[in-house]
Amino acid sequence: MARLLVALLLILPRLALAGCAPIAMGEPRVWLAATADPSLRITFLGHASFLLETPGGVRAVTDYSGVFGTADPPDLVTMNHAHDSHYTLSPDPRIRHVLHGWQEGPKPPAYDVRVGDLRVTNLPTNIRNWGGGTEVNGNSIFIFESAGLCVAHLGHLHHLLEPADLDALGRIDILMIMVDGGYSLGQRDALAVVEQIHPRIVLPMHYFTRDRLASFVDMMRDAYAIQVQDRPSVVLSRAALPERPTVIALPGPH
Repeated sequence: MARLLVALLLILPRLALAGCAPIAMGEPRVWLAATADPSLRITFLGHASFLLETPGGVRAVTDYSGVFGTADPPDLVTMNHAHDSHYTLSPDPRIRHVLHGWQEGPKPPAYDVRVGDLRVTNLPTNIRNWGGGTEVNGNSIFIFESAGLCVAHLGHLHHLLEPADLDALGRIDILMIMVDGGYSLGQRDALAVVEQIHPRIVLPMHYFTRDRLASFVDMMRDAYAIQVQDRPSVVLSRAALPERPTVIALPGPH
């Protein structure tokens, strides 16, 4: 009993930080039914940066480095620490909310930010450092909730997820994952992470070349429907989520 209590105390703080709909341990992972049809627009800007635009007009950019951005500053940006192409210490000063995904003090980063109809939370993860060691809490999985959808951007994730991570994330509808096969996860491990999370839609990023993207897409064909788009934007809603899990490959600078 004492061990169980300690385990719960370790997990509950993580549940409070991340996820649109955290689930209790042992409960089946299910997708909630849609009750309305607001839509979320997602545009691949390049590398690991996506622009999310909510029904209420809130705009957020992931892994913002100042290279892949928008003409007008977004309301919120998230950053990760692995490489300088994923963050900047000199963001546009007009951006109201700048969320660093790495630990900068004695405690891990812990966000629960609401801007209009957008909620952003995070789940810290460790990453490899340049010396081959481990940087504790050097990355965050950022979770965006709007339009009844839960979107997870894995950032520079370097490892498979633990059960406590999955419990903290809860239901994920749309997953943004690096598929370069080397700088973050190997492609087989990236596939394993997708299978751990069970999203309805997978958006590959950080693929550098079309061949790398094609390699990942080919691995997914047995279990996922495949959509290769010639436009960098997709508009999604809960009511229109595909019945079969789907990979949507969006074009953009890599």
